[in-house]
Amino acid sequence: MNIFVGNLAREVTEEDIKAEFAAFGEISSIAIIKDKFSGQPRGFAFVEMPNKEEGAAALAGLKGKMLKNRTLDISEARPRTENRGGGGRSFGGGGGRSGGSFLGKRKPPRRR
Repeated sequence: MNIFVGNLAREVTEEDIKAEFAAFGEISSIAIIKDKFSGQPRGFAFVEMPNKEEGAAALAGLKGKMLKNRTLDISEARPRTENRGGGGRSFGGGGGRSGGSFLGKRKPPRRR
């Protein structure tokens, strides 16, 4: 079972998470998600537990628990989707030839 652990303090380590989850069973992996540019933790992690019953016990036992002065937000992780866009940035408006907007300066047509 893949478990989402949110609302983590920046100073939480894999060892801290392991100490909380180990009481409920075997842990396959722990991944603290970090910002790809700064390398700083983003405040959430994923814990993989191979036994579904142990994972469910961890969900029930750790929901609302405090870790480093923060209340953990724990749930079963949703599966990844193919479209992993980062929030969708839209430039311009509606469709059609006259609709929408153009961000930036347009150059006048070249004359020959």
